[in-house]
Amino acid sequence: MLKRNVLFLCTGNSARSQMAEAFLRHYASDIFNAFSAGIDPRGMNPLTVKVMEEVGISLEGQYSKSLREYLGKQLFAYLITVCADAEEKCPSVWPGVQHRLHWKFDDPAAFEGDEEQKLAKFRQVRDEIDAAVKAFVAEARARLSAEAQQNQ
Repeated sequence: MLKRNVLFLCTGNSARSQMAEAFLRHYASDIFNAFSAGIDPRGMNPLTVKVMEEVGISLEGQYSKSLREYLGKQLFAYLITVCADAEEKCPSVWPGVQHRLHWKFDDPAAFEGDEEQKLAKFRQVRDEIDAAVKAFVAEARARLSAEAQQNQ
């Protein structure tokens, strides 16, 4: 079976898109290749790494990338924006994209508060992204199963 490429796109590629990439790789690397990028990459937020490690997922090997790293160079079956800014600024035409989705999550890096409050916000957003990725994977697996049954 050919794995489908999925690109998660946000503004800075420092938190939300990084989490989504890691969760998709964790749950469905057998059917998807996961990637992430930002409109204006800002480097990985240390709290992103911390909250993902809390749930046993390492971000080792992931780094903040620009969408230019992929545009015109990589084909994606799915382009999923994870913030309003990326949805607004993302190129409206992306060659090869079969499905374009928008998942809106708060930017945990923009949250104001003390260290514990910021961590709580990162955990909240992490858990919301986790749930969205799990639902996406469940739907994809159900669709693949139905297709396999039809082909028998």
